[in-house]
Amino acid sequence: MSRIGRQPIVLPAGVTVTVGEDNLVTVKGKLGELSEKIRPSITVKVEGNEVIVTRANDEKENRALHGLSRTLIYNMVVGVTEGYSKKLEIIGVGYRAQKQGNKLVLNLGYSHTIEFVEENGITFEVPDQTNVTVKGISKQSVGQIAAQIREKRPPEPYLGKGIKYVGEHIRRKAGKTGK
Repeated sequence: MSRIGRQPIVLPAGVTVTVGEDNLVTVKGKLGELSEKIRPSITVKVEGNEVIVTRANDEKENRALHGLSRTLIYNMVVGVTEGYSKKLEIIGVGYRAQKQGNKLVLNLGYSHTIEFVEENGITFEVPDQTNVTVKGISKQSVGQIAAQIREKRPPEPYLGKGIKYVGEHIRRKAGKTGK
């Protein structure tokens, strides 16, 4: 049996989980509401302040989905109570970020600026010109938007310029050696 899947999810105070028809799991908390459709072969039950995820049988697909389904529900619970954030760091001369209203405007050495609009519960914080924080209640959305921002100027191995996650290590390469 799945070691992750068989662990119950303990619900903190103020969080409600409902299982609707077609296995639509809805989690409500102080930061908002998230919902996810779980496969029919996985059973989700709410017992008191715990959520228990079980599978119908031991087929390979169901074993794989058991732990995944439990983790998706757990991520929703954490998202509506604490939220998620990803921190990005911009390195390079002239590279900078600023927030204009509900838009994140990036100057990354191109002839044009790059803009990202806050939507779907995603917000941007820019404490200074070289740091950007992406926040939201959906772990998947926060990670996706942060990856899209990083993709606009990924860090390069020679000078280390570009956008990287805080704490990410960039493997550096030696440049050309002269004679």
